[in-house]
Amino acid sequence: MFSCVKPYDDQNYSALKRACLRKKVLFEDPHFPATDDSLYYKGTPGPAVRWKRPKDICEDPRLFVDGISSHDLHQGQVGNCWFVAACSSLASRESLWQKVIPDWKEQEWDPEKPDAYAGIFHFHFWRFGEWVDVVIDDRLPTVNNQLIYCHSNSRNEFWCALVEKAYAKLAGCYQALDGGNTADALVDFTGGVSEPIDLTEGDFGNDEAKRNQLFERMLKVHSRGGLISASIKAVTAADMEARLACGLVKGHAYAVTDVRKVRLGHGLLAMFKSEKLDMIRLRNPWGEREWNGPWSDTSEEWQKVSKSEREKMGVTVQDDGEFWMTFEDVCRYFTDIIKCRLINTSYLSIHKTWEEARLRGAWTRHEDPQQNRSGGCINHKDTFFQNPQYIFEVKKPEDEVLICIQQRPKRSTRREGKGENLAIGFDIYKVEENREYRMHSLQYKAASSIYINSRSVFLRTDQPEGRYVIIPTTFEPGHTGEFLLRVFTDVPSNCRELRLDEPPRTCWSSLCGYPQQVTQVHVLGAAGLKDSPTGANSYVIIKCEGDKVRSTVQKGTSKPEYNVKGIFYRKKPGQPITVQIWNHRVLKDEFLGQVHLKADPDDLQARHTLHLRDRDSRQPSDLPGTVAVDVLSSASLTAV
Repeated sequence: MFSCVKPYDDQNYSALKRACLRKKVLFEDPHFPATDDSLYYKGTPGPAVRWKRPKDICEDPRLFVDGISSHDLHQGQVGNCWFVAACSSLASRESLWQKVIPDWKEQEWDPEKPDAYAGIFHFHFWRFGEWVDVVIDDRLPTVNNQLIYCHSNSRNEFWCALVEKAYAKLAGCYQALDGGNTADALVDFTGGVSEPIDLTEGDFGNDEAKRNQLFERMLKVHSRGGLISASIKAVTAADMEARLACGLVKGHAYAVTDVRKVRLGHGLLAMFKSEKLDMIRLRNPWGEREWNGPWSDTSEEWQKVSKSEREKMGVTVQDDGEFWMTFEDVCRYFTDIIKCRLINTSYLSIHKTWEEARLRGAWTRHEDPQQNRSGGCINHKDTFFQNPQYIFEVKKPEDEVLICIQQRPKRSTRREGKGENLAIGFDIYKVEENREYRMHSLQYKAASSIYINSRSVFLRTDQPEGRYVIIPTTFEPGHTGEFLLRVFTDVPSNCRELRLDEPPRTCWSSLCGYPQQVTQVHVLGAAGLKDSPTGANSYVIIKCEGDKVRSTVQKGTSKPEYNVKGIFYRKKPGQPITVQIWNHRVLKDEFLGQVHLKADPDDLQARHTLHLRDRDSRQPSDLPGTVAVDVLSSASLTAV
């Protein structure tokens, strides 16, 4: 996974460290200097900040003191509880923090070899589809010899302050970390996919069935090494970090450090009693101020749980910022949850594997509508289809599809200010089974994301077998930017960009002919088919000039709903399109009837209900049943 880590700003950690050791100097990072430019991109600095190396702040500095834990962290003077919450989640997962903090043993201070220390560190973050290696020096901003940003419980522990400095370098400066998004940090730490859930909008507090389903999903994400955080929306500036009577704080990100079903009762009674409670453990990045409602540290509810169960859960009564809540209370008091799934694509894993398609794209402006790729959302019907388009396939009868679109982070500097995200989103359309060229007219919308000025937008959807087109867009037309599209399915989806508007002209076109018409055939269903005692197991085939599209088998019915589409670029529009219906049998499929479609562009009637006929070319006779077909034809190859 890390063989392809790219050095950020072309800084090679090993080479820089060797050079410092050779010259016997401590590293000073020219790309992120110890100046106000690294602190702010606007506004005037507050108190005089002094940049100090750990050895000047305390004796015996260390990367880790007694290992690493979510209790190490405290938020500093910048509003980055979202980042600290993500770090808390990270600290609880050894396999994850060892990716972010590579070869940490080699980076640790060695009191026995002071000459081996060069004041240089490096950290790995996942950015826009690749892991980057960020190099920093160890000079940290202080006031009165105290770290002013993220710091540890132990005065001589520096891992979180150094990770934060590397992350601030990626963002452009420390101030750019003020008021960020936990979901982004979780993705940057893991390369996973984050899914935001609005608990209020989904009414999870009152809908028990939805709540149980969400808890099971969170249990799965947590048990498979994913990261989760929760927060309470602050609607006004006065709400920001306002403490509620229950002890929770608004506008503040909490790390979820455990998800489990807790067995109630004592002794044998607990073994045979099936009553279990859905519970979650959370941590306040401030390291203090906890929930004081049911199941808080000193509440009497804990008497319902055996001592061994409490020990297993690690229940403490310290004001350490960590506390338990029932999931029902979480859904009642919190407004938002972020689940960051670790996407496991390894076939050697015992857990579900995902197939990932990862494609880079861009919204670009061009005067020529056929080359413009910045059409805005569906509200802008004239330009919507000018956006980039990506096709993928669901190859199972039904599959869970995860789709994430991420815009390239805009670097913020003192000169440019904090980078603003575009409002982005995407729509998914179910299209013809044989589509190979770009969409030009609306088809059935299978799903759509929200539009939000977030760095990434995520959608989880279940879709039936078939072919789909994703159209990622900015909300307004004319906005430009790069994006990364990630599509996850259970089996390979063959996801690719649709670049051509119509079949290309080649040197063979003059000999073999070039399409004169495009026709879309949508077979909706059939009725009155020749019946067997159990009903027909029928399917439909649409044929046109050597190309054909076949539906899935509809079992045990004489009124099947096929809902299958084909698109055909016709060189010989005079030849009809054939629609055949077959009965699937073990030894040999049985022909149930067919119809011929002229599919003339002048035919204003879109829907046709036609009687099935046999295959006698001279005098075809009627067979039992009718088929309902929608036909759309045009001499313009970019009409459909």
